[in-house]
Amino acid sequence: MQTAILSACFALHLLLGHCRGALEIQVPEVPVVAIFGEDVILNCSFTTDTNFSLFDLSVIWHLTETRKVVHSYSHQQDLQADQADSFANRTELFLEELGKGNASLLLRHVKIEDEGSFTCFVRIKDHMNAPIMLQLAASYSKPNLHLEPNKNLKPGDKVVITCHSSGGYPQATVQWHDGKGSNITENVTTSQVANEEGLFDVSSMIRVMLEPNSTYSCMVRNELLDEESQASATITGQHLQFPAVAVWLTIGLSVCLLGLLAALGFVCRRKIRQSCEESVAEDGEEEEAEARTVMKPLENAEDKEAEEDVLE
Repeated sequence: MQTAILSACFALHLLLGHCRGALEIQVPEVPVVAIFGEDVILNCSFTTDTNFSLFDLSVIWHLTETRKVVHSYSHQQDLQADQADSFANRTELFLEELGKGNASLLLRHVKIEDEGSFTCFVRIKDHMNAPIMLQLAASYSKPNLHLEPNKNLKPGDKVVITCHSSGGYPQATVQWHDGKGSNITENVTTSQVANEEGLFDVSSMIRVMLEPNSTYSCMVRNELLDEESQASATITGQHLQFPAVAVWLTIGLSVCLLGLLAALGFVCRRKIRQSCEESVAEDGEEEEAEARTVMKPLENAEDKEAEEDVLE
C-alpha cells in the first residue's frame, strides 16, 4: 500500500513538472540526404511552455556515436574550444532564429566522413535531445564502354566489354542488357573502389560471343538519388570486316591495278603489231632483192645476144 502511494506521488510530480515547463524537440524522422561538396541544413526545433532568455539557452550538436562536438552555443555565444577539428569553420547556427525555437545546424561542404548520426541537444531549465541521420550522395558520371580486342574482329570472336563510371556515392547498381532488352547482368564482373574522397569508381565487365549488329547497354543507377545513366554500343558487320578507310583504299588500288593492266595490254598489242609489220616489210624487201638478182643475169644475156646480132 505504501509503495503504491509513493509511486503515485512520483508520477504526479513528473506530470506537474512536465506541465510547468515541458521542453520538446522535433527533428526529421527520415534521413537527411546531402550532396557531396554542398551545404546542408540539419533541422532541429524546440518548444517550451515558458518564456526563456537566450542567456539561459544552450544548444549542442554532437556525433551520436563518438559524442565529438560538432557545434556548441551557450550564454549567447558560440563555443569553439571543444569543437572537433574536422568541423572547424564549417558549422553555424541561425542565431536570429534561436529565440523562435530554431536550433538547426548549417554544415558546409559536406564530406563522406560526415555521414552518420548527429544529436541535437537543447537545454533551458530542462534538457532534451534527439538524433538525426545524415546520408551523403553524389551523382555518377555518364558511363563509357570499351571493347577489347577492338580490331580485326569477326563473328564468333569472344570479346570483353568494359563499362566505367566514376565519382558517385553510395555504391551503384549496374545492369547490362542486350539489343532485345534482355537482362544479361548474370554474366558480368563488377568492382567498386573508393577514391581518396570516398567516392566510388565503378568498373563492370561482360564477356560475350560477338555477333554482327549486336547491341550492348550498360546502366549505372544511384538508388539513393533515384538517378540512372546509360551507355550503349552497337557492333555492326562492317566493323567486323574492314574499316571504311581500308575498304576505299582497297578499291582504289584495284582500280589502279586494272588501269595499269589495260595500259600494259595496249602497249603490248601495239608492239606486237609493229613487230609484225616490220617483219612483213623485211620479207618484202628480201623477195624484191632476190627478184632483182634473178633478173640481172637475164638482162646480161639479152644484152649479149643483142650485141652478137649487131656484129653479124
